[in-house]
Amino acid sequence: MAFERFPLRRLSEDPCNTLDRKIWPATLAPVATILDRGLDLGMATVLVGENGSGKSTIIEAIALAYGLSPEGGSTGAQHRTRSTESVLADHLKVVRNAGATRRGYFLRAETMHSFFSYLESNPSTGGRPDLPFHEMSHGESFLELVGDRFRGSGLWLLDEPESALSFSGCLALLSVLKDIAATGDSQVILSTHSPLLAALPNAQILEVGSWGLRPRQWADLDLVTSWQAFLDSPERYLKHL
Repeated sequence: MAFERFPLRRLSEDPCNTLDRKIWPATLAPVATILDRGLDLGMATVLVGENGSGKSTIIEAIALAYGLSPEGGSTGAQHRTRSTESVLADHLKVVRNAGATRRGYFLRAETMHSFFSYLESNPSTGGRPDLPFHEMSHGESFLELVGDRFRGSGLWLLDEPESALSFSGCLALLSVLKDIAATGDSQVILSTHSPLLAALPNAQILEVGSWGLRPRQWADLDLVTSWQAFLDSPERYLKHL
């Protein structure tokens, strides 16, 4: 096997701390798939699926198991307003590539406002003032944070980032993620409802649902075919609403 430089090689259940399959979130098929079979990871992985399918639960658990805050930030951030995360991270074993970086950052759109307040109250010790995130629009602040923090090698986790972004904003983010994943020593794992972000070049795409996790080609995703059908004939959908 070639020596890999990106942070995480595999997820599996911790054999010393197994999770009862009758307890949520193990009742979610994608979570059960990871616990039962494990999940091999490459330089880029994209999770797509319906609301409630388990995408965010998995992303959050990876962040926690890696040492990141469940509400966002780097490995040094202690931002937490309310504990709502699942117990999945306590039952996961993360297999790291030897010698790979332990740096990382987690972005989840739903907690960005409180996270920016945390950054204001906990300024960087690097000698420069932080960016005025609260003075920007939601999308602008999101892209500025990515541009400022997603540098060098690391594990970069994103949970449904498209909720903050326009079409052009998604394109800008996709450009950044494409360059990051191409370095060889960084890794991108994201969940999304965006067919644009799901097109991340060379990413492993996993469709999440009642079947568990299944590898898919971008053109075959329900997410993509549904959008294509709607854009071709929106009136067919609108008359049934």
